[in-house]
Amino acid sequence: MIKDNKEKKTRGRLTLPSEENFYDETIEMLERLGADAIRDSDGTHLPDDLKGLEGVDTYTAYFPARGHNEFAKEVPFEWSRYYLMSSFVTATSEQTSIAFSEDYYPEQIQADYDYDPKEWWEVIDRTTGEVVAPSDWEIDKENDVVTIKSVPFHEYSVTFLAYGVWDPVHMYNYITNDWKNVDKDIPYDVRYPKSSEYVERGLEEFLKENPKTDVVRFTTFFYQFSLIFNKHGLEKHVDWFGYTNSISPEAMIAFEKEYGYKLRPEDIVDQGYYNSTFRVPSKEFLDYIDFQSRFVAQKAKKLVDLCHKYGKKAIMFLGDHWIGTEPYGKYFKEIGLDGVVGSVGDGVTLRLISDIDVPMTEGRFLPYFFPDTFYEGNDPSIEAKDNWVKARRALLRKPLDRIGYGGYLSLAYKFPDFIDYITEVADEFRDIYGKISAGKPHTSATVAILNSWGKMRTWAPYIVAHGKWYKLSYSYIGIMEALSGMDVDVKFINFDDVKNGLDPSIDVIINAGDAYTSFSGGEAFSDPEVLSNIRKFVYEGGGFIGIGEPSAYQANGRFFQLADVLGLDKEIGYSQSNNKYHTTQEESHFITEDLIEDLDFGEMTPNVYSISEDTKIIEFSNHEVHMATNDYGKGRSFYMAGLPYSTQNTRILKRAISYVAHKEDDLKKYYADDLRLEVAAYPEIGKYCVINNSLEEVSSLVYDKDGKASKVSLPGGGIIWFEG
Repeated sequence: MIKDNKEKKTRGRLTLPSEENFYDETIEMLERLGADAIRDSDGTHLPDDLKGLEGVDTYTAYFPARGHNEFAKEVPFEWSRYYLMSSFVTATSEQTSIAFSEDYYPEQIQADYDYDPKEWWEVIDRTTGEVVAPSDWEIDKENDVVTIKSVPFHEYSVTFLAYGVWDPVHMYNYITNDWKNVDKDIPYDVRYPKSSEYVERGLEEFLKENPKTDVVRFTTFFYQFSLIFNKHGLEKHVDWFGYTNSISPEAMIAFEKEYGYKLRPEDIVDQGYYNSTFRVPSKEFLDYIDFQSRFVAQKAKKLVDLCHKYGKKAIMFLGDHWIGTEPYGKYFKEIGLDGVVGSVGDGVTLRLISDIDVPMTEGRFLPYFFPDTFYEGNDPSIEAKDNWVKARRALLRKPLDRIGYGGYLSLAYKFPDFIDYITEVADEFRDIYGKISAGKPHTSATVAILNSWGKMRTWAPYIVAHGKWYKLSYSYIGIMEALSGMDVDVKFINFDDVKNGLDPSIDVIINAGDAYTSFSGGEAFSDPEVLSNIRKFVYEGGGFIGIGEPSAYQANGRFFQLADVLGLDKEIGYSQSNNKYHTTQEESHFITEDLIEDLDFGEMTPNVYSISEDTKIIEFSNHEVHMATNDYGKGRSFYMAGLPYSTQNTRILKRAISYVAHKEDDLKKYYADDLRLEVAAYPEIGKYCVINNSLEEVSSLVYDKDGKASKVSLPGGGIIWFEG
């Protein structure tokens, strides 16, 4: 029977921003939304009369390595540095000049001549890949130009060391919020002695001067993720996982002393790819991540210990200067944080936060109270509703401990309909947390995501940041978004995990991505042990799901190295003379029984074909396979050409997991016929709920734990709880 959903309004587990000259309205909002914490934001300041309110904790943002210009101006040699690469330039004579910094924003980047360029820079012939001898190039420091003895019609690039003279997040906020007359934050590097000492001394002074601060919110610690602007002040290179801004000669010297070999500038610029998270990581880059993460953890722990010394909690914002603090890395736990807070763009970023092993997890929901959203004529409730409906699926799987908002409360206050909606969100969140925090969710299968990063980047495959994606990755991010709220346990494994022995609890392995990226795996699939272990896993009854270009690596007459498991391969032009006869499409299939609209494969993977008459082709068009299954020993595989996020693709993936795991008979337990509804169950506490992931009213048959159906109707975005 339906449990009464009208429960007494609860309070707490909510953080709101505020600012100066907004006291009465802030008190009103704290009461109305039931908030128990208040915070400042970048560009705002909490006045004393809003600190120390009864029953309301004060969060204060603290920037260890920026926002202290008085100190920074005293130590220009210790400012943060980048290794950056010029554009490729084609030589047309035996002497070529490259204005190496002309593509970069001069207010952010300045060439570093304090370290000898002949020792610390590299000029590379990009046609041969060879380093040009330092004796064969010269620098005009006045004009930032390198002149090279060149081979005509070879391409060249210059990798140069540069100071970061304006913090990129401060720059972003400055531009976005149209700030005027604000000092530009200068970032500095705690690898250097004066900066290392100052971050501790400065924090201790801050703690003494802010007795009413209850929680120090580090935003974040020392090294900003890769965010570099072009000469027009627009974003040039962005990688939320990039380590570009954590390098320095000081770090390279320490690295060589510890690891026994010297890093090259090329190990950082990586041909201009900057070790993007989509690149299969080199040994050198993985060593560097390990090296920096250990250093950051040790240094950050000292700051956290200082907070505890003064009776305050320490939390970290998952973003901005978070490089070296990857929360699923080996050293993160050593920092000793009391919590992590991050921006929730969707279900994936919610799980990225909520699965972190810390005492408290908190999510900042969207939209931020910034003028790019809160302006006359716009309805910010639209984004808020979309954000909540996406995130709630994941929340029901693994709840955050707290939620909150960021930005300027004075802006949001001008939109009463928006305030009404987030009040409902706050109440619903507290109700969900109160119900499910004591019980584990029902699990129908265990799914392992296989890529080059594995556990280190749990919930991070394919994302840019905070619910954003690239054109070539949205076909894959849908996998993660679908899984974030699905009734499956998700593990993240790398190729060493495959070689060392697969966890026996795994029911299904998913490998998905474009060929030669870190997420497909590239050269890892040339390892016979990797291939044999996956084949054995499937042959003995396991499931394998490949999306896009799984196991792609051209070798030994195959492009998909697991073509035998998939029953498919991809034509890349070499075997066009071989006829492909197996083109018959199945009339129906268990996986596609719920289709309500045209299939959506995103960017699509072309030219995939069946290699066996036993392959069951589910979708065939344009002379290529876009969806198929294959039996392999006792196991099964499923292939799909791409899987952007949608309710239909979520259902396809759910059914595919059931199929390859041989669990079709259990599908309609805790299940809804209508794709727009999902069921989340908690057997330990005897409850389950049905959620509507659309903004339309939906009626559907819903199945309980025994497969018994009943009719349920829900308004758009609604939720209803049942006993059972």
